[in-house]
Amino acid sequence: MLLAPVEYARPSSVAEAVRLLGAHDGARALAGGQTLTNVMKARAAAPDVLVDLNGLAELRAISRTSDGGLELGAMATLTEVTRSSEVAETRPIIAQVASQIADLQVRNRGTVGGNICSNDPTNHLPPLMSALGATMTILGADGERAVPAVDFFLGVYTTAVAPGELLTKITLPATHDRRDGFASVTIGKDGTCIVNAAASVHDGQAAIALGCVAAVPVLLASASDEDAVRSAVRGAKLDPPSDVHASAEYRLHLAEVVAVRAVAEAST
Repeated sequence: MLLAPVEYARPSSVAEAVRLLGAHDGARALAGGQTLTNVMKARAAAPDVLVDLNGLAELRAISRTSDGGLELGAMATLTEVTRSSEVAETRPIIAQVASQIADLQVRNRGTVGGNICSNDPTNHLPPLMSALGATMTILGADGERAVPAVDFFLGVYTTAVAPGELLTKITLPATHDRRDGFASVTIGKDGTCIVNAAASVHDGQAAIALGCVAAVPVLLASASDEDAVRSAVRGAKLDPPSDVHASAEYRLHLAEVVAVRAVAEAST
């Protein structure tokens, strides 16, 4: 199905992008566009204005912070993340996970911010950012605010980015000897996740985030041994959905499996 007619704007600055988003009730930011254009074709979304962010180089920056952390511009593509020396030297798990998302064509267009802001429960990055303790910087007409990942993901396709606002960057804290891991079971080699898990481990304690089992990533704390991880997952009283790819019971089983695998990877 073809797109319905829509007004298109290509701002030359972040300030202009925020102004355009705030000036139209039905405005939507256009990043990679792979999710938004598909839902527009299906008539599941009908924005009045598309605000194209692809000309804003300042939103593509990838850099280290002064305290040893990492900043990812929201418009950094998944391919740019996989090839970044700053990511490789600071939080290599992000490049590892980005390289698993779909195929090369998707990664060349898809952005970190787009993957996070769409908050599809099957996406890779929301649970990863939750486990790593990321902070999202959101800019609007009233200024800038920082939102931790635990408060950023609100529901299916819903985040803390309000109408008229824009996610500008994602900040990852310094590792401080933490090690990270990620595991998933996907629909085919390049398919979406059936269940996934990210983990960050320090001094025998693990922060674990489960994806595809609820509307938002489920964050758990556990000792890093297998029995403790399995117990933490069971204690979360998950109620995952059933669909054509997996029953709720199978997802519960997989949640334990991928959580153990993610923590094991982070612990080695």
